[in-house]
Amino acid sequence: MVLQSVGHVTVANPSHYEVEPQTSLVGRSLKSLKDGESFAVLDSHGDLGTVPNTAEGLFFRDTRFLSRMELRLEGHRLLLLNSETHDDKAALSVDLTNPEVQGVDRLPPETIFVERMTFLWKAVCYERLSIRNFTSSRRRLTLDYQFDADFRDLFEVRGMKRVRRGLTSVEVMAQDRVAFHYQGLDGVKRRSVIGFAPVPKALGANQAVFEFALGPGEKTSIFLTVACDEREPAQVMDFFGAYRDSCRARRARTADIATLESSSELFNEVACRATSDVYTLITASDLGPYPYAGIPWFSTVFGRDGIFTAMFMLWVDPSVARGVLRTLAATQATEADPQSDAQPGKILHEMRHGEMANLGEVPFRRYYGSVDVTPLFVMLAGMYLDATGDLETIASIWPNIDAALRWIDEYGDRDGDGFVEYYPESSGSLTNQGWKDSHDSVFHADGADTEGPIALCEVQGYVFAAKRLAAQMARRLGRDGAIGLSAAAETLRTRFEDSFWDEELGTYVLALDGAKRPCRVRASNAGHALFAGIAAPERAARVTDELMNRNGFSGWGIRTLAQGEARYNPISYHNGSVWPHDNAVIAIGFARYGYKAEAIRVFEGLFDAAKNQELRRLPELFCGFMRRPGRGPAPYPVACSPQAWAASAVFGLLAAGLGLEQVQADNELRFREPLMPSFLDEIVLRNVHLGSSRTDVRMHRYGEDVATTILSRSGHAKILVIK
Repeated sequence: MVLQSVGHVTVANPSHYEVEPQTSLVGRSLKSLKDGESFAVLDSHGDLGTVPNTAEGLFFRDTRFLSRMELRLEGHRLLLLNSETHDDKAALSVDLTNPEVQGVDRLPPETIFVERMTFLWKAVCYERLSIRNFTSSRRRLTLDYQFDADFRDLFEVRGMKRVRRGLTSVEVMAQDRVAFHYQGLDGVKRRSVIGFAPVPKALGANQAVFEFALGPGEKTSIFLTVACDEREPAQVMDFFGAYRDSCRARRARTADIATLESSSELFNEVACRATSDVYTLITASDLGPYPYAGIPWFSTVFGRDGIFTAMFMLWVDPSVARGVLRTLAATQATEADPQSDAQPGKILHEMRHGEMANLGEVPFRRYYGSVDVTPLFVMLAGMYLDATGDLETIASIWPNIDAALRWIDEYGDRDGDGFVEYYPESSGSLTNQGWKDSHDSVFHADGADTEGPIALCEVQGYVFAAKRLAAQMARRLGRDGAIGLSAAAETLRTRFEDSFWDEELGTYVLALDGAKRPCRVRASNAGHALFAGIAAPERAARVTDELMNRNGFSGWGIRTLAQGEARYNPISYHNGSVWPHDNAVIAIGFARYGYKAEAIRVFEGLFDAAKNQELRRLPELFCGFMRRPGRGPAPYPVACSPQAWAASAVFGLLAAGLGLEQVQADNELRFREPLMPSFLDEIVLRNVHLGSSRTDVRMHRYGEDVATTILSRSGHAKILVIK
């Protein structure tokens, strides 16, 4: 690994922030749990760390507090019967049984049943074992847990190497408790406290042994807790009380959301999984709900991911957008700091809490190296106001919106050419700072690297939309500047067409480099220009055709980079893979310009992909190989799953097909030229939000036509179907 010096701190070369493929997440069936700042990655047995150098573990605030937990009966690993993550309770249930155990008192196979249930609640992992004897005789059994805590920073788990680490120690605190301590180099004391009930027969630094006797048909229970203490101890509850509170909190989070039910059981499963994933990833704070990006690599605040998730969820639950806006406003940069790529008014890219971030070994404690998040923040504010009419929230963050607009014009466009560019501020900065932030994702047609500053195609679209929506917000708030913002947006539209359109390619170029030379590359970025509304209508048609031809569309979705381009690689992170959120953004853009059939093809492709995934879950991304009969999409080896913007893409795709528009200023919920995919005959949407109004709607497909029936309505919203 190449290391670079930034001040007195040694940091990794930016390319090494990327997740290395040796930490594959698809070689074994993994299960994930999350609550608040903690998450767990376990194998299908409910164990973790039985295979070295994996992403398994119990994590809290970007640190692995438990690196091994293995359950054994009579010294043997149990046999798996079933392993299932609950959709509605964020708990893992595992059914296990014994292999044959030879010895003086032979234990026949499959005669001891072990039920294992695990969940997280307020920085504590809870587990209950229920053990039952199905033999015809009384049995003395020995069960043991083996455990360890390595306190690795998440970036170490991802593959980064460190020169120094803090001090780890372990103590048996009592007959029923073991504590692992870590004194970090950042001065933070971290501790994992493992508790057992009943008291084990023997308890050591890395093992707890239980001995018990069970008569025929008898059963017993063992309880385990792992408390993640950082600065202050976590409060450990009894298993049943914690589980009750966890379930109640989850039900409360989803009590007022819109729901759907369709004629397709498979789509119902996909939608239920998407809902469960989004609300599993949502973390509550005083500022409101925020969807953490994904497990395992990105379980924290990411500005871009949170914004797109909130956009897709606006018709389902606008409170997500409110929480995202308030959180990003509260963390907006107020001063320049080259080490974190911050300038006044810029919106957060990523926030980390681990030791490496605290020490500056990675720059992500509060990192602002995204060129697109600031205009996207303004876009989300405008879209949220359209959907809710919540002038109070928009007024409260208007100083942040105003600061974001100033950043766009002053820091975003330093050379004054009218385009927003990025240029890494320090040697530790991300090389590329759009949503495709791999080090190799921006290049020229011959494959050559680019020299910055870089003006990305999609970013100009976001700026255009941000200024138009800011003008609308200013008018509704009675603020000055609306005319100037609208004029600036139109000027940008003209300049964008002149500089980014490539007649020969038939699409918008990927970017302009520092010399204003176009990167003549066919990429999915051009589809975001349709999403933002900056594309000329006649050119939108050609962009659509280019994205949906064989080079662009794999059959499962639109590739990030078209086949035939110099760096095309369907197994890469950003140069030929398929990302569900990217496809949802593009499908919304297609629908915006009237290309509903193409939007539906994208929807159908991703639905078919979800059908082929474990748990019907859309992952962060998958490989961009052409669809082949009888085979599902090839998984990307280190894709996060669940991932918030992938899960919420389901709702963005559905809204694109149905033409669902929330226009609170006109008190109208609109369905513009609704079209339904072939896998749906009927769908019922319940509790759809428009300001304070709520509506239930049934939509039925007759060929290519859709009939709409209003089932119920509270409030005064008008329901319009526009054909």
